[in-house]
Amino acid sequence: MKLENVKRAIEYRQLIDILMGNGHADIVLHRGKVINVVSGEIYEADVAIKGKYILMVGDADKLIGDNTLVIDVKGKYISPGFIDSHMHFESSMLTITEFSRLSIPSGTTTLVADPHEIGNALGPIGIKAMADEISNVPNHVHLVIPSLTPDCPKLETAGYDITSKDMEDLLNYKNIIGIGELQGFSNAKHVYRNTPEIIDDLLASTTYAKSIGKIVDGNAPELFGSELAAHIIATGTRCSCHETTTKEECIEKLRQGVYVFMREGSTQKNMAECIRAYTEENLDTRRLILATDDMVAADLETLGHMNEIIRRTIKEGVEPVKAIQMATINPSEYFGFKDRGALLPGYLADIAIIDDLESMRVEAVFIEGKLVAVKGRLIIDLPKYTYPDEVKRSVKCSKVTEEDIAIKSNKSYEKVRCIGLIPDQNLTDTFEEELRVNGGIVLPDTSKDALEIVCIERYGRTNGIGKAFVKGFGLKEGAFAESVSHDAHNIIAVGCNIKDIVIAVNRVIEMGGGIAISSRGKILEELRLPVGGLITDELDGHEVAVKIKKLEDITRNVLGCKVHAPFMHLSFLALTTSPKWKITDKGLIDVNNFKILSPIIE
Repeated sequence: MKLENVKRAIEYRQLIDILMGNGHADIVLHRGKVINVVSGEIYEADVAIKGKYILMVGDADKLIGDNTLVIDVKGKYISPGFIDSHMHFESSMLTITEFSRLSIPSGTTTLVADPHEIGNALGPIGIKAMADEISNVPNHVHLVIPSLTPDCPKLETAGYDITSKDMEDLLNYKNIIGIGELQGFSNAKHVYRNTPEIIDDLLASTTYAKSIGKIVDGNAPELFGSELAAHIIATGTRCSCHETTTKEECIEKLRQGVYVFMREGSTQKNMAECIRAYTEENLDTRRLILATDDMVAADLETLGHMNEIIRRTIKEGVEPVKAIQMATINPSEYFGFKDRGALLPGYLADIAIIDDLESMRVEAVFIEGKLVAVKGRLIIDLPKYTYPDEVKRSVKCSKVTEEDIAIKSNKSYEKVRCIGLIPDQNLTDTFEEELRVNGGIVLPDTSKDALEIVCIERYGRTNGIGKAFVKGFGLKEGAFAESVSHDAHNIIAVGCNIKDIVIAVNRVIEMGGGIAISSRGKILEELRLPVGGLITDELDGHEVAVKIKKLEDITRNVLGCKVHAPFMHLSFLALTTSPKWKITDKGLIDVNNFKILSPIIE
């Protein structure tokens, strides 16, 4: 028997002894309103805790001894700790430690993260470095890893090409529980027609993962019928999807057995549409799960985490118990967690004490029976975590010139293609505009909100530069650039003129990754992201939130940007697995038809 199983058996025997009258609980949460996510009830009861486990839920008077800490929670709600089932630390630009520092006080006790971003930038070395950090935090953090980088090998360049060859090593590494979003087969029809070898490689990865008891997540935006069925089979038949954006899509996926991760993050908000499958059509909620995907530090600090997403779900007309099930027992059953997601005997004492269900304000948080947060404040120490130098040298490209990024023409005017940014979505629209040419260069036009967008390969592998135009940011002057661009994470920039774009891009290169804002020939503000060009380990969570707010204020008040969270919105304009047009280092990508377009309409 494994040592961990022996230890668990000894711990369970101690719990049995106490319940049989030989001992007492360490803590009793007295007379709270227990949220029973198994039976779907709320009722008054005690929750008794011994060590890191729940002893029982019910009348615990006989378990109270002289040394038992009795906490009166009468009138408050006792809930299982919350689970975020799909998220990326890189999107917050925070280390696992700093993300945890901000999210634990709002009741999130388990995180399932996909290190897809650092995997694209650095490959296995980056993923393992992230897995190593998990030992620094008290909450439960699990990784589901990419089985393919980049997502569309013919359409973009990543820093490392992950394939099935990497799976045995990675899937057997500590804290890794499976394969993350299967983006390589999101655009099922065109992958099958254009790169069928990807399907063979993905199947090699997913069948191996399933053979050793690991989970495989799906990624099926706008897939129906046979294409959805093919995607489900590719995951090994137990499929999830966090890219569902319409009620009809949600209904189709639930009928096909897909676990729908209803995304509600900082810029992608799909829950209100997906939940209509329940509120209007009364479909079963057991496979509806709440997830954030991407959250910025400021939102974590000011709004909360899963408690805020649950609050919004309740506001959409979902009964509180069902909404809480979507962030507790539902994901626990999907991932096969045997010891959390409910308040049951022998389960880990991961608990959120909630003031009221309308505000979902969390009064206190326990992780494994230890009080870790009170009134929105972490009361335990989390040591600062610094990443090794080997994950801090990901920007290897040369600086660019105005000549490099110019879109050229010998005409006086050109009809061009423009990516259409859609706020709070990673989908885009498509537009055409007529733009003036001066000195042989097609110029952006702020009066038409037609800005230039560029994507520069940053790993020194191809030196490619994609160029196009975009509508939706509303900039009136200047530019901003960042080394965060889903999912290959090359340097992406948008701006009103070539000079400022070049200045911003080159500052990102000089920093070795980060965000830079320029206007009128100078840098206005910047943030260094040394870890894979995606994360800072130099600032704490609050400092990152303050810095990002300052950067966003400048884009709004100086540059005239009209979308919130502009850096996250910009980053998703490189996501080649989500329709319709995107930008990569290869050029303007027609995602629906799997091809590269000229920015100029011939």
